[in-house]
Amino acid sequence: MSLVLKTWKLGSSLAGAAVTVRVVIWLLRHGDAEPGSPDAERPLTSEGRSQGTNAGRALVALGVALEACLTSPRVRAVETARRACEALALEPLTEQRLEGGPFDPREVAAGWEDVLLVGHDPDFSTAVHNLTGAQVRLSKGGLAGVDRGELSVLLRPAELAAIAG
Repeated sequence: MSLVLKTWKLGSSLAGAAVTVRVVIWLLRHGDAEPGSPDAERPLTSEGRSQGTNAGRALVALGVALEACLTSPRVRAVETARRACEALALEPLTEQRLEGGPFDPREVAAGWEDVLLVGHDPDFSTAVHNLTGAQVRLSKGGLAGVDRGELSVLLRPAELAAIAG
């Protein structure tokens, strides 16, 4: 899939730039969550809910057409995935391999060409590194796009919010 990132006034290195990328695997770290225990049951904060919604809207604004969204079964990831998928007209599918710990995104995404994975750090930052060699720290609500071993897109929540409008 090819897409052109539109010109955005973000006050960042993306402002005024048009970049063509072919993205296969998108990795979205869950949004900001409430503190508490048990860890797997922590819901999103108001900010976290906005982060999930903005991620989905930004993907639509960028012209991304996804075949599937796979999410960790933890509450904060499921809530993030549902909010992102509202704009994408997708129903997120629970994927146990994204619950926590090392995973191979190529194996998880097998069978789809354009897929959104929603989960946790440090697992997602490690996955981006293992796929691309890039050293990244995905912030809560942050999004990375990886195409054939190349980090094509890395967006922070503020950038996603600006793109989402």
